[in-house]
Amino acid sequence: MTTTVETPGPFSTGTVVLVTLSSPREKFWGVILSLSNAGISLRGCELNSFEDCVSMVKSGEGFAPGAVFFPMHRVERMEADASSNGLPSLSERFANQTGMDAIHVLTGKASQGAGV
Repeated sequence: MTTTVETPGPFSTGTVVLVTLSSPREKFWGVILSLSNAGISLRGCELNSFEDCVSMVKSGEGFAPGAVFFPMHRVERMEADASSNGLPSLSERFANQTGMDAIHVLTGKASQGAGV
């Protein structure tokens, strides 16, 4: 009997991504909680609310990123949150503006004032 070991791809649990959805069209920024043929579970915020989330964290207000599930038929595109052509990623922008690591905030493992 042979066992297969899956090597993690670029979209494994814990990866910060930007997901473009259809019907209705929206974008969501967050960390992958799970990914399957059925869909994707993320913890984060709508891209429209990104600056508001940053402001809330900066001011010390409570920001509780939502855990959501999107069925795969709504997912048009998913891309890793990475810097491109000299532009910082959303995670880097978040860290630069708040002084906190986006992954720790999105996974609920952050404490206010924690360094990047």
